[in-house]
Amino acid sequence: MSTFPNSPKLVRGGLVLVDPNTGSILRVITLQYNPDSVSRTLQVQGIGDQGERSEALRLKGPAIETIKVEAELDAADQLEFPDQNANAVQFGLHPHIAALESLLNPTVAELVSQNTLARSGTLEIAPSEAPLSLFVWSAQRVVAVRVTEFSVTEEAFDPVLNPIRAKVSLGLRVLNVDDLPSGHKGSTIFLGYLQRKELLASLAPTPGLGALGIGGIP
Repeated sequence: MSTFPNSPKLVRGGLVLVDPNTGSILRVITLQYNPDSVSRTLQVQGIGDQGERSEALRLKGPAIETIKVEAELDAADQLEFPDQNANAVQFGLHPHIAALESLLNPTVAELVSQNTLARSGTLEIAPSEAPLSLFVWSAQRVVAVRVTEFSVTEEAFDPVLNPIRAKVSLGLRVLNVDDLPSGHKGSTIFLGYLQRKELLASLAPTPGLGALGIGGIP
């Protein structure tokens, strides 16, 4: 068997749940297999979009960025070694899928607490604040996100109908400084994300106008 001691360590993409007040990490959810592609869409926020010609170059805020991820899950690797993966044997992919679904739902304790307050006559009940979700796709892309879309297709099952192969589609909206209060953990993370983009842009090649086939700007 050949070995490759100098092979780079595989870095996985995933999501991190953070307490928005303390910054402590509540949960890390890795994608079992890195998707072959991650699609991103940026929608400019320009004042000129409203038809004011004198304001055509003004930006009223950072672009609205959305991310789409298609991930595959497969319990075959774990089921090959049942003694080391008791949860996979008993539950299949249920735990991994449930961890992803937890990004969309309040906890049972929060729902029970709200119902208790409602029965006690509380007139105004604030919605529960979910943990801050971070999408991590390398050290260059760490952003606070809100899950806007989630779908799962379970494609194979074990004898007791636990899913053992599935495809998950995640739609994410990047939370920027327009979405969060100043000083919020997510707002600080977005500013760092934007600053890294500016740094990376400064490293891009800057050829002269000749590369575009022109000698100057008319």
